[in-house]
Amino acid sequence: MEDLVESILDYVRADYTDYAIMINGEWGSGKTYFWNNKIRNKIDSLSFNGKKYTTIYMSLYGISNLEDISKKIFIETTQLMDKNMRKFMSTHDKTSIPEYAKTGLDMAHLFGVTQNGDKMDYAQFFSTDDKVLCFDDLERANVDVIDILGYINNFVEHDHIKTIIICNEKELSTKLKSSNLEMKTFIATYLLDKEGTLLTADKPMVEKIGEKIEYVFDKANDYERIKEKLIGETFEYAPKFNYIINGLLMRYENNPDLIRFLREHTDLITNTFIKSGTRNLRILKHALNDFKKIFETVNKFYPNTNLRVLQTMLIFTIAVSFEIKAGKITKDKFINITSNEEYKAILVSSRVLMDNRQFYIKEFDNNYYFNFKSEYRFFKFIEVYVRTRIFDMKIFKNDMEMIIQTIDTEKLPGYKRLLTEEYWKISDDRFPYVIEEVLSNVKNGDLKLIEIVKLFAYFSYFSRRKLIPYDMQTIKDLFIKGMDLVVENSEYCSNIEEELSRIGIDVGEDMTDVLKHFYELNRKLKIKMYKDKAEDIFKCIPMRMEVFYDKFTTECAKTPTLNYYDVNKMMQRITCASNEDIMKIKEMLLLRAKKNTRELEAEIPFITELKETLDAYCTGKEVNIKTVTLREFSSDLENILNLYKDLPRRRIYTRKKKIDFDSI
Repeated sequence: MEDLVESILDYVRADYTDYAIMINGEWGSGKTYFWNNKIRNKIDSLSFNGKKYTTIYMSLYGISNLEDISKKIFIETTQLMDKNMRKFMSTHDKTSIPEYAKTGLDMAHLFGVTQNGDKMDYAQFFSTDDKVLCFDDLERANVDVIDILGYINNFVEHDHIKTIIICNEKELSTKLKSSNLEMKTFIATYLLDKEGTLLTADKPMVEKIGEKIEYVFDKANDYERIKEKLIGETFEYAPKFNYIINGLLMRYENNPDLIRFLREHTDLITNTFIKSGTRNLRILKHALNDFKKIFETVNKFYPNTNLRVLQTMLIFTIAVSFEIKAGKITKDKFINITSNEEYKAILVSSRVLMDNRQFYIKEFDNNYYFNFKSEYRFFKFIEVYVRTRIFDMKIFKNDMEMIIQTIDTEKLPGYKRLLTEEYWKISDDRFPYVIEEVLSNVKNGDLKLIEIVKLFAYFSYFSRRKLIPYDMQTIKDLFIKGMDLVVENSEYCSNIEEELSRIGIDVGEDMTDVLKHFYELNRKLKIKMYKDKAEDIFKCIPMRMEVFYDKFTTECAKTPTLNYYDVNKMMQRITCASNEDIMKIKEMLLLRAKKNTRELEAEIPFITELKETLDAYCTGKEVNIKTVTLREFSSDLENILNLYKDLPRRRIYTRKKKIDFDSI
């Protein structure tokens, strides 16, 4: 790095130059930091041939026309002309005007610089003999790069001003190729069509359009030509990050506990940064700032947190920041992982079964935690904080309580050890106790239905390899009885395939009977779930209609909920509802059936039976608004049934149930 500094100073000290130099590096790699902390001060303190040099720094970020550059140069070079301003800046130890203040200055009024009432060209005030210009963020300007370089060339070639350009040429190249792409595509397509080659089969159309764009709008070559004329040397900025990271840590000097922790673990910061595969120090700076909040909150509420956990939190904060903010993944990658236990379960399944669906998580873990052993490697509250910028205290406390319970894996329940870590990590002495503990959980109904299924896969595996003293049939009978025992208190599992994919061993044929029994029990749980939902929604008729409308439209739009409700109860509720609500309900049912006919096909028996019940109820009744309204309800039910007549291969549903009309 010192060699690079000296090379730049050699350029400044040269008696005569008619070229600029370029510092090229990736976004966020610390180029501006390098200029401010390694280059600028040395140039400002440089005296050579009786001249004391002064640096003029300008960011081109957001510049929309060349006049803006002239104004910036003018402001920077004339800011000390005003006596009052010079006095103020000297008193307050200021060397330049803050950017936000510059935007509020009316330069003509401040300096009284006018000519015939018009603003003058600010560039003509520029003094050239002892100045060094630095243009940063070339690729972020909103002006054509070719025009900017041509503009800068005036200072370099004609006035021989020492000029340094800082940019990211990789992004510059992308910008040159992608600017006005729609217009370029339109013109290229038009030209190809006129030439009669647009639809020829010799090349794919996309390739032909791309080649025509490159031929007609070859900005990249224009850039190379002017760069060759303007830039004498290009220095690749590849910093040694240790000194930059130390600089980043200095901002935490007023927090002794945090700065001590960070300095003690600079190697973790550096290694995680390198493993990110980027050179973006800006993201690292933000990640360390996020960790400051995390570190302080953990120490405030859980002051005795294990050091290894804090180390892992530091790694995870930096790793997730780079994965999300560097655009390596979408923000959704971690959303569905809710806990460290689930994270580890995914790792077990991906490592043993080579499940490509979990490939990203496996690669993330292998990359950032390679040679770093920690049982707790996923923190939901940190992931949410980095992704959403919200520090959720509820999630934080849930995570921390779970950490306290699980940080010592020897204290983990046996079934969790089997489901969340490789079984071979359990010592031979401890293994029999884990087996007996899990069997006791199964016998006593202490586990969830899906957990029993997954655990059976392990016990089947252990039995085949003679690791446990139980034959297959004994295990199968015990686990099936355990499933029957817990089914009443279990919930329907909607993501069976995902859950079973987390089994970290090779599943054998012995699973067939257990899975068959599980699917049957899970189907019953699904029916129970829908019945409970139907009861919860329809009990709102007729007294809580607003709640009914809200729940029915949001929760039952594509779900055949009616099929899980009793027709007799529905008749009682409808006939007790107001005429207005009866009309609304029938309209909702008809509209819902039109929008989601196929999804609601299973409701045919219910609709049929409800219509028959309505017709029977209205037969012989005195004609009044209520009976007319109910007959219209029946008519719309007929319209719903007609929707299904045109469906191909329509299933035939039947539903036989005795209706007690005396109770209606």
